Amino acid sequence: MFKLSGRYGRQGYEVREPARNLMGRDLQLPAVPQSRERRRHPVPPATEYERASEWPRPHQQLRRLFIICFAIIELATWAGEAQAVEPSSVDRSERDGTAAALSAPMAIYILSDDGHKVLANGMAGTEAGQSLGIHTPVRIASNTKTFTAATVLRLWETGRVDLDAPIAALVAPELDRLLRSDGYDPDRITVRQLLSHSAGLFDHASDPRFAETFMADPGRVWTPSDLLGLMTEYGDPRSVPGIEFSYSDDGYILLGNIIERITGKSLASAVREELGFSRIGVLDTWWEILEEPPAGVVPRTRQWIGNREVTNVHASVDLFGGGGLLMSARDMAIFWKALFEGKIFAQPGTLDEMLRQGSHKGSDRYRLGMFAEQFNGRTFYWHSGFWGTYALYDPATRTAVAGVTTQQLAFRDLVAIARRQVQGLESQGTEH
Repeated sequence: MFKLSGRYGRQGYEVREPARNLMGRDLQLPAVPQSRERRRHPVPPATEYERASEWPRPHQQLRRLFIICFAIIELATWAGEAQAVEPSSVDRSERDGTAAALSAPMAIYILSDDGHKVLANGMAGTEAGQSLGIHTPVRIASNTKTFTAATVLRLWETGRVDLDAPIAALVAPELDRLLRSDGYDPDRITVRQLLSHSAGLFDHASDPRFAETFMADPGRVWTPSDLLGLMTEYGDPRSVPGIEFSYSDDGYILLGNIIERITGKSLASAVREELGFSRIGVLDTWWEILEEPPAGVVPRTRQWIGNREVTNVHASVDLFGGGGLLMSARDMAIFWKALFEGKIFAQPGTLDEMLRQGSHKGSDRYRLGMFAEQFNGRTFYWHSGFWGTYALYDPATRTAVAGVTTQQLAFRDLVAIARRQVQGLESQGTEH
């Protein structure tokens, strides 16, 4: 247990008491409300995963929802008015026209066998007024899923978990009860299905009521049971397990709980130790609330959607495996290159297992913890995060690219610029 000093802690934003583990033990966190009204939105028939942009489909819906909600919800509880973020000069390590064209504060780190390249522009928006750079930590949201998945694969290669085992005996009893209360059968859902988003789970994060709820009370502290309770309240199972891809943050909340129960450690400690952050040079990264920032790390940047600041939405809204990491662009690129080039797993077959395509519908687009995409006859891998982060690895050129922006509405530009840094992907643009 630790406590950051002061109302706003060491990183300039409000900090609550840290959790010992994801189930909130040793904390007085709110329990799942017992009298929650059970209202449901009709659930459309699940269809093959489709994408009109770089965002996973649930992220598209939530992104549009945020824009609508900003217009209709009074956010009197938000701290302060938005402040303009003035662009700074382009990072001096990169002077080509691409860097000059950055549309919002961004930092992009390109790492290949030939060395590295940096694109950076804009201010981080902190009180210190520092530039946004490749070492600046941001909330990476769903980019965390790749780290959660890789940790599960480490447990698999060391014989501590069976990917095809039912989760009934692996998750906490209270989470098992929540699943069964809504018609899910944990005796049929497997670890692999959670990893590949093929367990048939509803996704609480893409339901409009979730954004309405946490935007109205951004300081609320959430538990895994709270969030899975919303999944069971908001919608019924999408399908029987193993049939089709259906993106769900809730599956990764369950995986976070499984990691804790198998390792006997907090999720933050388990991920850090299993993936060897220090060994591979991931230095600007920590699990928000669950562990202290590394010594000497630069302050976390503020983040925005349009002219609304979202920095102080409580971390527990997306903390338990589907999100939770604070990380820099540099660290993301280092991790992705290490993952694909034999520095994370002890056996090459473990990465093969992570990338193996399943037999369910939509499995060509998502493997275990990352998206797969074909372009010009080759496959590359990527993930994105809701607040404006993106990482990819191209095996053909052995290149990892990671980018962050402080302005979520600039996400498409971020992706387009990031992909143009990889030879052979330059013409892809933002049409995918």
